[in-house]
Amino acid sequence: VEPISLGLAIAGAAASALTGFISYPRLYCYFRECCLQLHDRRAAAALQENLDKKLFGQHLVNKVVVKAVKGFLNNSNAKKPLALSLHGWTGTGKNFVSKIVAESIYKRGLQSKYVHQFVATLHFPHAHSINVYKDQLQSWIRGNVSICPRSLFIFDEMDKMHAGLIDSIKPFLDYYELLDGVSYRQAIFIFLSNAGAEKITELALDFWRNGKAREDIQLTDMQNALSVSVFNNKNSGFWHSTLIDRNLIDYFVPFLPLEYKHVKMCVRVEIESRGYVVDEDILTRIADEMTYFPREERIYSDKGCKTVDAKLDYYYDF
Repeated sequence: VEPISLGLAIAGAAASALTGFISYPRLYCYFRECCLQLHDRRAAAALQENLDKKLFGQHLVNKVVVKAVKGFLNNSNAKKPLALSLHGWTGTGKNFVSKIVAESIYKRGLQSKYVHQFVATLHFPHAHSINVYKDQLQSWIRGNVSICPRSLFIFDEMDKMHAGLIDSIKPFLDYYELLDGVSYRQAIFIFLSNAGAEKITELALDFWRNGKAREDIQLTDMQNALSVSVFNNKNSGFWHSTLIDRNLIDYFVPFLPLEYKHVKMCVRVEIESRGYVVDEDILTRIADEMTYFPREERIYSDKGCKTVDAKLDYYYDF
């Protein structure tokens, strides 16, 4: 063999091997975002770790979301997509938890091209356009699940969504193996709503007034009452929804109202995340400035931890 020919052959073989190595899915996905990017077991572990560290006062959420998502990710033969409906007052952590779920599955989290977030007042503002929205929503979900089976869809402000609109996605949440050649069984749907918050607070107050620990509240204590409350709420996007009527929502997840101690935890974590030493005096003053309800007992923060970030900007010269 001529030396030049041998050199070219070796170089060609090396280039071929390198191309094959780079095209290997795991290595490719290290540099570029891919569908099903994180191994399901790693995703479940990351979800558990982040909720343990960053979510306060929500023992039910921690338990239910981790078990539901972990079980679904590790199930290679799911019969339907996972559907979670998160309920509670503003500031209790619904958006935060959906963000953590997204980050545990995809490195780019909410910025991932496989995570799709809808806000009722932004994306579906006009009642007279509901039929157009239905067609658009179905097309969007069908197209994105065709590209990535493990697509994540988050619907925020469900309590402001026009009644009947969300029922347009019912076929995608049902027990179908294929719809027009597409399987939706690996997709995840998360719905966020304030609807049902009154029922959650009522039960939490009953426990407190009867001297029972917050952590003794069980999902069975409120799940049925919560689903009925949401189903019959005319101000809810789930009003008389077939998704509830056909039991296609896997879990109604209650977010309990946050207490004073939980607000202080939120303040502490936010200060530390900005790289500053915690000033206990400022921390206490911020928590004290929050408004609490009921008027007599002043147990729960009416805004949860939602305004903590803005109050820190006022006290700290960032």
